[in-house]
Formats: sequence, C-alpha cells, structure tokens
Amino acid sequence: MFSRILIANRGEIALRIIRACHELGIEAVAVFSEADRGAPYLETADETICIGPAQPAKSYLHIPAIISAAEIADVDAIHPGYGFLAENAHFAEICNECGITFIGPDPQSMRMLGDKVQARLVAQKARVPLVPGSEGELKNETEAIKLANKIGYPVIVKAAAGGGGRGMRIAHNDISLHKAFAAARTEAEAAFKNGTLYLEKFILEPRHVEVQLMADKAGNAVHFYERDCTIQRRHQKLIEESPCPVIDEKTREELCRAAIRLITEAKYHNAATVEFLLDRDKNYYFIEVNTRIQVEHPVTEMVTGQDLIKWQIQIAAGNPLTLRQRDIRHNGVAMECRINAEDPSRNFAPCPGPIHRFIQPGGFGVRVDTHLAQGSLVSPYYDSMVAKLIVHQPTREQAIATMKRALREFRIEPLKTTIPACLKILSHNLFVKNQVDTSFIERHLSI
Repeated sequence: MFSRILIANRGEIALRIIRACHELGIEAVAVFSEADRGAPYLETADETICIGPAQPAKSYLHIPAIISAAEIADVDAIHPGYGFLAENAHFAEICNECGITFIGPDPQSMRMLGDKVQARLVAQKARVPLVPGSEGELKNETEAIKLANKIGYPVIVKAAAGGGGRGMRIAHNDISLHKAFAAARTEAEAAFKNGTLYLEKFILEPRHVEVQLMADKAGNAVHFYERDCTIQRRHQKLIEESPCPVIDEKTREELCRAAIRLITEAKYHNAATVEFLLDRDKNYYFIEVNTRIQVEHPVTEMVTGQDLIKWQIQIAAGNPLTLRQRDIRHNGVAMECRINAEDPSRNFAPCPGPIHRFIQPGGFGVRVDTHLAQGSLVSPYYDSMVAKLIVHQPTREQAIATMKRALREFRIEPLKTTIPACLKILSHNLFVKNQVDTSFIERHLSI
C-alpha cells in the first residue's frame, strides 16, 4: 500500500480523496494555486504545496509544477480526481516515467477509450449496441453530409477527444450540418487541440444512463449498477439518481453486462464509467467511456455502500478486487443535485464571489460533499460547482421529498445558485412521472 499520495486537484474532490487516504492510513499531500491559498480544506492535508497562480494552465494543468511537487513531497502516487489532468494520458505516462503511480488506468487504455472513435470500435468488438454513425474519423464535410443522408436526420457531430459537451452540434438538414461541422471542429480544436470529428444519429428524447465499474490489474471487473443522468443543461449534468427509474431488471442486467464486456475488451483497470443513451423504446446505445472517477460517484456509494475512492487507491497499489458481483447489492434510491454558483435566470451564467452565509442541510439520509465554508470565495477561474447534495431513501418518492427539504435548508448567500432550478425540476410533474429526456431543462424549465 502507498504511504503518501499527492492529489492533483482542488476543491471538494481533493477533500474527498484526502479523507479516503486518511481512512486507509495514507498521508495526503494537497497542491493549491494562489487562488486557493487559505482554503479550509487544505488544513486537512498532511502537507500542502503551492504550484502556481490562479490560472489553471499555470497551476492545476501545469504538469511540470505538479511533478515537481510530487518529487519534493516524496509521494508514492498521484490521484488526479476528475477534470484537469484526470484523463490526460501524457500526464499518466510522465507519472510512470518518474516512478510515481498514477491512480487510474494505464495511458494506453486511457488514450484508446478517451478517443470516442476508437472507443466505438472497442464497443463494436465487445458486442455493445452502438448508435448508427461513422465507423471512424470524418475526413471532411462532404463525407459527413453523405453519411447523414444515409442514416437520416437529425444527426449529431461530436469531437473525438475531450468531453463536457464541447465540440458537439446537432444538425437537422444539409444546411445546418454545414454550420455544425465547422462550429464543432473549431470548438474541438480550441478545447482539446484535436479537431477530429465523428457523426452519430441523434436519438430523439433520449435518457442518459451510465454504469459505474471497477476493474483490477488481474482482469477482474465488477459493476456497481447504473445512474440516470438525464437532467442536464448545456450537456452538463445537474441531477443524477440511481437506479434509473424507467428500466426493468432485464434491461438493467443487459446494460451492466454490456459495460463489463466493453472494459474487459479494452483490458482496462481502475474506475470507469460507461455511458449510454436510452431511446423511447428503452433500447440502449453506447456513447462513451469516462476513464476516471465521476463527479456523481456518491450516488453509487450511497446505494451500494462501497467507497469507490478507496477501491481506486487499492487497485492502483496492486491489490486485487476482493469484491465479487454477487457481493454488490443495490439498496434504495439515491439522488444528487449539483449546487453550482450559477444564475438560472441568465442561462446558468457563472456567479463567482464571496460567501457570507453558508448553512448546510442535514438529517436522515442526507450527505453534503463540499470544500466551502462561510467566508469562502468562489473563484472565477474554476468550475462553478460549490457543493453536491446527495440523499438516500428507500423509495424515489421519499428521496425527492428529502431532497426538496434539504435544498430549502441550504443557505449559500449572497450568491446565485442552481438551488431554485433544482427545486423546480424536482416539483415538475414530468420529472415526478419519469417523463423526461436530456432536453427537459431547455423545453420545460422556466426560471
């Protein structure tokens, strides 16, 4: 087992990893930018090291600074969390070259599954259902239009690299595909330095369902069931829940087995999330693999009773999975609301600033993951998420009631947050009746 781990991240996920390290008897080293200097969560680390100014490119994305910090602190391993360098295969390679264990998959697996074109080929080999689309990279706009006419509009153009909804455009005809192709390529090149695009049939009124997995270096793999992440704005998740409320046990079993086949085919180890779209007829189609821990992993932890961060660390240390699939039970219903410093009335525009009043909710079945406290500053340099509010109850109806109560208790002042939007969604009859899709917010939410 490791003795010291550096967390190459910040905020709530850094705190989450620090806590897991300490429970495993491992010292935790936290890095921070000048913008995060003095943040309360840093006090929980065994050592802290400043790695640069506020800008991510000069701190949390600056590989030389992070490696230097790791060498100064004499750590055994680096945990990247999510975001920043978590899916950067080059960073994982450098860690390995420096004799530091990267807590995640090997660079080859990360590269293969992080490239959505290559991931589709792996899924195909693993007999996982795919959305009709291009077999590989689109060479040009003409090829895209020809394929779109073959499979039928609407279609969606996607960047092969990256994630977070960037480099994605929907097209309903040849003219809009012309614009979509150019816009997606420009955005992909700017965001990921990779303009490679592919095309898929656009599934009407889809739900977004994902399967959480863990695999060890010996080839053992298990799933921790699925999460429904349908409620999104701008392709960014806002509310997640488990189980998916609209699939039956047969579909659930097929979905989870398909995810296992895919990561086994990829010879993958550590945490992974295999994402699917579910159409109106409950058919499921593979879309991508996230080669890291997810923001929404607490939802799975609540319904299975398994600490996913600890499993990540133990697998990276070379320990085998002692869990077998029959050991993992799904219990009750868990739901997560992402609390972001955003103004829903202005198209969820970021609202950074100081927090003068911060009161967390509590009570039976309530969990809050946050790094903030009264007096904290929400920086304009980073993601707008300020907290994750998670509830766990025996039924979906009870989970919704608890979540609404907890949201009303939460005080984050004077910042604008997504709390009012979450309350509106949870109270909407279509959400209650499970009649939502990924465009629900755009079509039905009026703040």
